[in-house]
Amino acid sequence: MPETLIDIARREGVGHLGAYFMPRAYTGQWFETFTGGGDRVETRDRIAVDDLYAVEALNVQIPFAVGKELLDGQLGRDISARLREIPTDAELGTGSARELIVDGGHADQAWQLLNNRNEKAGIGWVIAGKLLARKRPKLIPVYDSIVSCQFGAPKHVWLKLHDQLAKNDGELRAALAEVRATVGVDDKVSILRVLDIVLWRRHVKEHWRDKPTTCPQRSCVAL
Repeated sequence: MPETLIDIARREGVGHLGAYFMPRAYTGQWFETFTGGGDRVETRDRIAVDDLYAVEALNVQIPFAVGKELLDGQLGRDISARLREIPTDAELGTGSARELIVDGGHADQAWQLLNNRNEKAGIGWVIAGKLLARKRPKLIPVYDSIVSCQFGAPKHVWLKLHDQLAKNDGELRAALAEVRATVGVDDKVSILRVLDIVLWRRHVKEHWRDKPTTCPQRSCVAL
């Protein structure tokens, strides 16, 4: 039977998060805090050079041509227009977050623009999510094939996570916040990121040891 997110957070959260934030353990530990974060006032509604560099901490790289387009091209202007409609304090699992992440919502529009591999500007779903997570860390999860595998590669994962984080008066959100506080991680690191780190670390070795398409732990977490 698939395990629940709340049980995983309570049983494994402190161990995985603590290991991730050991000194020099992973470059990703600087993703949120580098240069003060992507949601800081000066650059919250536009893609900046430090955002492009920050995503490299998560072992991905935005092609130079796309980066240039994000910094001073039409793609950057289009993304900025969507970001201006997304409050920096919008948080998955609370308030009006759902309307931002549904199909056609401002966050979804930004993701679609970035994900579109049929155009020269497309960077794919993994990098698109990571870049948007840098800009709106409380709303958009860092999400890759390793985490997706555990959920069984579902559609509309943002909405499903929103429902999980809202359920039982935010029980999962509270558990993740407690994990973060116990480890002593900067609260600039969102609870969404805490969840990503825990799920990523618990599965990364097995995922790449086995062929990802036949991973025996596929769909091992309920969503």
